[in-house]
Amino acid sequence: MRDFVIATASTCDIDRDWLDCHDIPVISYTFTVDGKIYIDDCRETTRRAIYAAMRQGKQPNTSQITTYNYYEFFKKLLSGGKPVVFVDMDKAISASYNNSLHAAEMIKDEMPKAKLVIMDTRCCTMGLSFLLQHMIALADEGKSFEEVVAWGNENALKISHRFMIDDLQWLRRGGRLSNASAIVGSLLSIKPLIYINDEGMLIAYDKIRGRKKAIAQLLASTEKDLGDGSGKDIIVGHSDDPEEGEKWKQMVIEKYPKAKSVTMMELGPTIACHVGPGFLSIVYLCDQRHGK
Repeated sequence: MRDFVIATASTCDIDRDWLDCHDIPVISYTFTVDGKIYIDDCRETTRRAIYAAMRQGKQPNTSQITTYNYYEFFKKLLSGGKPVVFVDMDKAISASYNNSLHAAEMIKDEMPKAKLVIMDTRCCTMGLSFLLQHMIALADEGKSFEEVVAWGNENALKISHRFMIDDLQWLRRGGRLSNASAIVGSLLSIKPLIYINDEGMLIAYDKIRGRKKAIAQLLASTEKDLGDGSGKDIIVGHSDDPEEGEKWKQMVIEKYPKAKSVTMMELGPTIACHVGPGFLSIVYLCDQRHGK
């Protein structure tokens, strides 16, 4: 039994049963499809529902977690008397981070002796999962609250995130790309390759014409900061295409046979709403984040 709490949000995209088994409290984002509100509860049934809607051409809309919901979540966790560290996707991707800080200030006024750390992870989805799982492992090894938080702060920016987006129309629908750019890009079959920089911002470091070439370049671009992959834990991801995800995983295994592990995850609803099906990713620990 840990003497502190590690908590997260549904954007970690880890299966809810695993989170429950490891005693990780989760606060959920929500999204709306056809006027119906869904809770991103990290469960398979929810992922299938959102992907089915997207395959039908429907555009889901995501919502921030409110300051009040964070306040209630943190207050409940701290009522047990244990320190709490909370990890979620970073402030450059979602304004929810600022809401969590406001809630923490409210808690501080009411519970001045409570210890609550809100980490600015500058990670999201599989990268957030990578950070969270390593912090949990350290806690289960007997590391103290301070040691676990210190490891998280020291290593969050060493978690490299690389993504390929298959269909630019999802970025257009989510307001992250102009209509003209999306149309031209789709006609030319342009696939942007994206990484998360040290400020937590999504940066396109390459634009490749054709999916096959884009996947090859996504893998090649890892060489700069992954080396030969010796002893590394690697997470690969997909969105609603497990067969393609498995092929991607095998490509990574073949390129990095010395890796300690290569595991596969599926992108959860909150981020999937903005990138759509066909997305691929790779996440790993490196010395420094790089683009191309």
